[in-house]
Amino acid sequence: MTDTASEGPGAAPAVAGATPADASAGPAAVTQLNVTALFAEAAAKSGLMWVQPPGDRAWPFWHAWADDTVYVVSGPGEQTLPWLPAEVVLVLRSKHNGGRLLTVNASVREVGPQDEQWAAATEALKAGRLNATDDVVERWSRECTVRAVTPFGAPLEAPGSYGAGSGAAPVPPSDATTSHWRPWHWRGRPRRRRGSHLPAGD
Repeated sequence: MTDTASEGPGAAPAVAGATPADASAGPAAVTQLNVTALFAEAAAKSGLMWVQPPGDRAWPFWHAWADDTVYVVSGPGEQTLPWLPAEVVLVLRSKHNGGRLLTVNASVREVGPQDEQWAAATEALKAGRLNATDDVVERWSRECTVRAVTPFGAPLEAPGSYGAGSGAAPVPPSDATTSHWRPWHWRGRPRRRRGSHLPAGD
């Protein structure tokens, strides 16, 4: 997996005032692409971004950037993503400080093995997938979902025009837990340790 696949969903940069484009604008709005040089540079340099479906939190995911398109794979053995509608919001981070850099609307389309984009999508994803096996593309075709996410329109947020919100987001619920509050030690934890201030007799 990539370095981000093991992180799981976590707190993501908030999308202040960012909402998907009005569906009434119709498909024509989706075809009017405005992929800025900033988006292309950020998507190419950072393997992590966030996707925010309407009414949901932002989900982190690793991706491959090729042909002005964000390719993403999810499912068994890969990262977890929710169902994504036809239009979502993408949040890109700065490679320098990890903060929110750019927020844009994007269209989402599933790419199947019979799709003409399948070869380009899976080739780009396989190149960015750590420890990819020879049969990974075949497994994706059987068990996973490959999507093409295409940004469109003017950025919702960009350098010099960020929202005034703090950007804080609550940690999503998780079943992860620990059985003990501190590590177990063979024969117990020693009373005297280097740097402790216990009396010599204890």
